[in-house]
Amino acid sequence: MKNSHFVLAILFVIILAKLAPSIGCTGGILRPEITVKYLAVFIIFLNSGLTLPTENLAGSILQWNIHLVIQTFTFVAFPAMVVILVMALRYSFLNSALLDGITILSTMPPPVSSAIVLTKAVGGNEGAAVFNSVLGSMLGIVITPTLILLLLGGNEGEDIPTNKIFQQLFMTVVVPLLIGQMIRNYSYSWLQRQNIPFPTIGQILILFIIYTTFCDTFSRTDFELSALELTFTVILIFTIQAVFMTFLLYSTSYANFPSRDSITIMYCGTHKSLTLGIPMIEIIFEGSPVISFLSIPLLIYNPAQIVFGALSIGIMQSWLERQAHKRRMLRRSEQERSSNQRT
Repeated sequence: MKNSHFVLAILFVIILAKLAPSIGCTGGILRPEITVKYLAVFIIFLNSGLTLPTENLAGSILQWNIHLVIQTFTFVAFPAMVVILVMALRYSFLNSALLDGITILSTMPPPVSSAIVLTKAVGGNEGAAVFNSVLGSMLGIVITPTLILLLLGGNEGEDIPTNKIFQQLFMTVVVPLLIGQMIRNYSYSWLQRQNIPFPTIGQILILFIIYTTFCDTFSRTDFELSALELTFTVILIFTIQAVFMTFLLYSTSYANFPSRDSITIMYCGTHKSLTLGIPMIEIIFEGSPVISFLSIPLLIYNPAQIVFGALSIGIMQSWLERQAHKRRMLRRSEQERSSNQRT
């Protein structure tokens, strides 16, 4: 229900931005060029640093085969397959900025939330899910902007201010993340007693960034997104999510991964972080007239993974039971065969 409320809140702030774009646009009352660029992004990653459960990683660190599959799929296979798909779609009616947004989506790390929650709910390898969500988020700080710049080259028609981008990423992402981790490590028990609503704080700030981003877009007179483009993009995003989930589940199962590990790989390998993605787009494509187009695929993918996650819980639990039954039957058959051979 909380995730559903967040999706509805995203739609609500986009509608608000459409109704009164002057409030949140650059130079408006909310001053996003200051409040978003310097304050909101910093607080988001300070919040992430305070909530990353890095102290729980030791127990799962040796499960290197799971980590290798998840991180390779997240940062290599997923982007590679999407880039090929986008190359084919360049000849379609879709806006080129929307296609760039799909490419950006593919470079995102897993979130430290939904993948863990779903893995636990289904009965997968929760420790590996925590490890890979945290590891992916840490790697994403460097790998995600690097992939975006390599695949898209920043703002079209301009020299890429790579040094400036990474300096801003360091100050607004890495520094607050490290500060948050230091506070967590030294004051963890105190933080637990305070009952601070860290997820809610993060979601409110993400909504603020989305709102100001769309205010900037709707304040422009050249913003055009047809209903056909939006509908096709929604169908495409949901299809990508469904195909990749199915592919990871059955390919890892056929590769003889334990069923609980296949569940973990499926969720962690296909989920993408909105928390990292929206600020990253804001930093790298600051001032771009198509920044909202670049954000739309990620904004669609977030509810897609929530919807498929909710629908998949019962299905995955039944799948785990069937796999466990098959293993029991196989062991029984092997025991009977061994007994017959002795006889």
